[in-house]
Amino acid sequence: MGVPGASAVHVRGSLEADMRAVTEIYREQVAHGLATFETIPPDLDEMTRRRAAILAAKLPYLVAEQDGIVTGFAYAAPYRERAAYQLTVEDSVYVASDQRGSGIGRLLLSTLIENCSESGYRQMVAVIGDSANAASIGLHARLGFRVGGVLPSVGFKLGRWVDTVLMSRPLGDGDRTKPQVNAD
Repeated sequence: MGVPGASAVHVRGSLEADMRAVTEIYREQVAHGLATFETIPPDLDEMTRRRAAILAAKLPYLVAEQDGIVTGFAYAAPYRERAAYQLTVEDSVYVASDQRGSGIGRLLLSTLIENCSESGYRQMVAVIGDSANAASIGLHARLGFRVGGVLPSVGFKLGRWVDTVLMSRPLGDGDRTKPQVNAD
């Protein structure tokens, strides 16, 4: 994975010091990609605030690092705010443009799935920008996600209408057992 002779990529919990690199990775995707429907890149302060909100919700915010350089990030966020969704999270995974296709996304997402499963969450949802995003759809499918549907032309970015693909996968016991929380 990565550059020959480079050290292995490892995934760890993010630190505030990582946020400059995270902001740059995200900024590139906002400006040139369709993985996010955000159109104005948030600054370092905003990205740091968003990370703090994820961590305050006791959800994972991870980075991939190789040779001391952050090469990608992933986090889980509440899927929706209504109480019945309390055991469902939504994943977000971003990899530096020069590292895409190297396996970093798979490493980040598989670690995120493991962390959320261990924390008792039961479902993970992926909201993938662009139905032509074969890399993200394929990554999610390889890790057990199934397509739940496509929302055609729900975003307009980079001069064109863009679909959203909804995928999901069970975590832990999924829906096979009743949860240990008040989810009536």
